Amino acid sequence: MWKKLLYFDRRIIFALIALVVIIPFLTEWRASHGQITPSTQNLYNEIESLKPGTPVMLVFDYGPSGMPELHPMATALARHILSRDLRLLGLAIVITGPSLCHDAVTPVAEELDKIEGVDWVNLGWVPGFVLPITQMGEDIKRTYPTDFQGRATAELPVMAGIRDYQDIGLIIDLAAGNAPGAWIAYAHDPYKVKLAAGITAVMATDYYVYLQTGQLCGLLNGLKGAAEYEHLIGKKGFGYLGMSSQSVAHLVIILFVIIGNIGYFTVRRRRRGSE
Repeated sequence: MWKKLLYFDRRIIFALIALVVIIPFLTEWRASHGQITPSTQNLYNEIESLKPGTPVMLVFDYGPSGMPELHPMATALARHILSRDLRLLGLAIVITGPSLCHDAVTPVAEELDKIEGVDWVNLGWVPGFVLPITQMGEDIKRTYPTDFQGRATAELPVMAGIRDYQDIGLIIDLAAGNAPGAWIAYAHDPYKVKLAAGITAVMATDYYVYLQTGQLCGLLNGLKGAAEYEHLIGKKGFGYLGMSSQSVAHLVIILFVIIGNIGYFTVRRRRRGSE
C-alpha cells in the first residue's frame, strides 16, 4: 500500500487541491481568523481615533498581480474610513493604482451613499515615484492638480482646507513592492506624518522593523491582515474567503507531505530488511 502511495498520480493531488481551494468560495464557508495581530489592531485604532472630516490618504501602489492580497485590504479600509465620515484621498505613485482605486472604493462609496468629490476623491497618478511624495510635503493640490476624472482638485469640496501633510491625519500605503520604504523616507521622516502600510505576506519580514521604530503605526500582513481587518469592521468579504481557502489547502498539502514521508521511510525500511 505504501509503495503505491509513493507513485500516487499527481493529477489527483492537483485536483484535490483545486477542489479545496474552490469549495470555500462556492459555499461561502469561513474559517476562524484566529487572534488579531497587534499591527492590524493598531491600524484599526488609529482610524477610530480620527475626528470626522479628517483627511486620510489611501495609496494604491500595486498592480493586478497584488490584487488577491491587497484589494481586500483596500475595500475594508475604504469602508472603515468612509463609514467614520473621514475624507478619503485615493492616489498612487505607480501607474496601475488609479484604476484599482476606482474599482475598490466606488462600490463601497455607493453603498454608504458617499459622493465622489465631496466625501472622497481619486487623485490619480503622477510620474516620478519619489518626486510626488516629496512635492506633497509642500502642496498636495499642486502635485495633483486634477483628479482621475480630470476635475481641478482645488475646486473639489473634499480637498477644502488641505494644503500639505500637516493637514493629513493618516497615510496608508498598500504596496506589492518597495513603495512603503519611499513613503517612510520622504513623507514620515521629514514631515512626521502618521504612516501605515498594507503589504503582501512575502514582504512582511522587511517591514516589521519599522513598527518597532515607530515609523509605521500599523501594518496589514497579506491575506491574513485583510481577513483580520474585515473581522474588526464586521464585514467579512474576499479576505475571509481567501484565508479559508488558503488554510484548507495548506492542511491538505501538509497531510500529503506527512503521508509521503511515512510511505518513503516504510518502503525503505522494508527494502533494507529484505536485503
